[in-house]
Amino acid sequence: MRTNPFYDTLLFLIGQTPDHDGSGVRYLLVALFWALAIAGLVIAKRNWDADPAQRTTTHLANWFMRTFIGYMWFQGSLWKLPLPISGGFKYWTEEISNYAAFGLHRSLVTTVYLPLIGLINPIVFFTELSLGVAFILGFLVRPMAALGILFVVHLWLGLYQHPHEWPWQYVFLMFTQAMFLVHNAGRSLGLDATLTREPFGPFAGNGKIAAAYRRFS
Repeated sequence: MRTNPFYDTLLFLIGQTPDHDGSGVRYLLVALFWALAIAGLVIAKRNWDADPAQRTTTHLANWFMRTFIGYMWFQGSLWKLPLPISGGFKYWTEEISNYAAFGLHRSLVTTVYLPLIGLINPIVFFTELSLGVAFILGFLVRPMAALGILFVVHLWLGLYQHPHEWPWQYVFLMFTQAMFLVHNAGRSLGLDATLTREPFGPFAGNGKIAAAYRRFS
């Protein structure tokens, strides 16, 4: 049950939410979130110090919005636990089978997703967790934003007819991630900015990883 955004934020930060309770790995999730949040701040600070071009309102705004959408994806992944099948995930997958905008979508969920839910649930969890990590750190933001858009399109159409869902909320999230893609938000105080300016490790040189990174980020 929600109380107010300040108290609920505190509960999330210390791992005292129902999602943490049901995960089975409460303190691992708390430690992971704090590690990501601190790492994102350190990366932003280093970019700010190293590159005067990063010290603009636009870059700061891109970083702030990208980071908080990353927090959203991280928190949103938690109720997909425990694996391999979360009761909450099973419930909402069944809702898609009933309320998707198109019959083909409902049929796909009924005949494929639900029978394979033990496989689908972990894939969805790690996808959402990966989106959170990418946006918080500002790493591979363009391809991950494209993936995030497709992910939200599935939710938008899948819950379009649901009586307790507002379809526009998904449209707003699609548009937000589209802006990250268009403006390459990872290069705003993110790891993508660091790797563009000073590539290191497998991202330096002309190897396959470096070439793929330059192409897609």
